[in-house]
Amino acid sequence: MMRANRFDAASQPRESFCRATSRRWENLLGARSLDKAIEVQTEYARAAYEGYVSQAIKLSRLYADLGKEAFKSYQDFAAKVTPVK
Repeated sequence: MMRANRFDAASQPRESFCRATSRRWENLLGARSLDKAIEVQTEYARAAYEGYVSQAIKLSRLYADLGKEAFKSYQDFAAKVTPVK
């Protein structure tokens, strides 16, 4: 699972960047006015920000799960060592 997430984390931004860049240039070159060019840039910035936030959320969940799993072994050990009254 970790290997798949690591691969996804490495390849997804690159693929997303390539797709977004090619679309952005197509739209930007097709813009007939300054207003349209600004609109294209604004859409690109919004999409890039949303992609970044999405990846950050995925990574934060991954690290939270990793922390829980790491703490679980210590918690199990403490339960075995601590006497129950």
